[in-house]
Amino acid sequence: MKILVIRFSSIGDIVLTTPVMRCIKKQIPGVQLHFLTKKAMKAVTEANPYIDKFFYYDENLSTLKQQLQQEQYDYVVDLHKNFRSYMVRFSLKAKSLSYKKLSIQKFLLTKLHINRMPGRHITMRCLDAVASLGVKDDGEGLDYFINEKDVLAEDAIPLTHRFGFVAIVIGASYYTKKLPVASFVDLCKHLNFPIVLVGGKEDFAEGKAIADKVPVKVFNACGMFSLNQSADLVRNARLVISHDTGLQYIACAFNKPVLAVWGGTSPKLDVEPFYGTKTINNTEKGFTYKNFLVEGLNCQPCSNYGTAKCPQGHFKCMRNQDIDDLIETAYSVLK
Repeated sequence: MKILVIRFSSIGDIVLTTPVMRCIKKQIPGVQLHFLTKKAMKAVTEANPYIDKFFYYDENLSTLKQQLQQEQYDYVVDLHKNFRSYMVRFSLKAKSLSYKKLSIQKFLLTKLHINRMPGRHITMRCLDAVASLGVKDDGEGLDYFINEKDVLAEDAIPLTHRFGFVAIVIGASYYTKKLPVASFVDLCKHLNFPIVLVGGKEDFAEGKAIADKVPVKVFNACGMFSLNQSADLVRNARLVISHDTGLQYIACAFNKPVLAVWGGTSPKLDVEPFYGTKTINNTEKGFTYKNFLVEGLNCQPCSNYGTAKCPQGHFKCMRNQDIDDLIETAYSVLK
């Protein structure tokens, strides 16, 4: 059997589909598993041993469809469900499987604040898509693989942080998914533990503003490393504090305890941190994650993905986060 799985983006969404690849490869004898994603997402899956062949979309849909047609797939598993993925499915004439995207339910929740979400995590809905092939959840959770070339050298971080650190992921794709800098400064000042700030080049200035206020204890790694090198930082952290972003799910794949801070999006969208049912956590108390939300906000979530500004103008979902609770929970995990 030959199967093509489609998920174009984003980092977190791709990581959330990794149990599908693993379970297909391990549970269907002799299967050839191919994966289609955006070229910009190559680093997310290129080291995944369960994928036999990769195809990358880079504004080359016509050529790409011709390449895929030559593969003669038995099944196409669409885990993106947009116009582009539909065009690929239609061109291949193979049997098609797809997950329940729940666009109407998400609209009702984010625009009218009527919750009709099923309470079934998106990862499990992706696995539901391949149930007709006899594929079942193996309980092993998410996967993330890092090539040896992306493993950081010991001296990549300061000596003060090499015996244990908290990774704080300060980046996110949209403004309403990010804590204000002042809140991060407050968190870092009162969390008595070495801290590494993780993010992209676009987060460097905010990282510097935080690190300048809390020198020595805080190391600003934003923009210093590639995605996979940043993932390696997360893999070596004692605890990960993160917005709703890809590195949050990468932390779950590495079985790290996560404190998930939610703003414009929400766990109500069935996208909270995900750990397999067989997960054995690396903390003595068996801590996996805790969600941090401001209670009593009838405007949350305001979007599936976040927005460039708060639609209500007050941004209470992040400005009113309980930093003391974050610190207290962090200590309970670290001690």
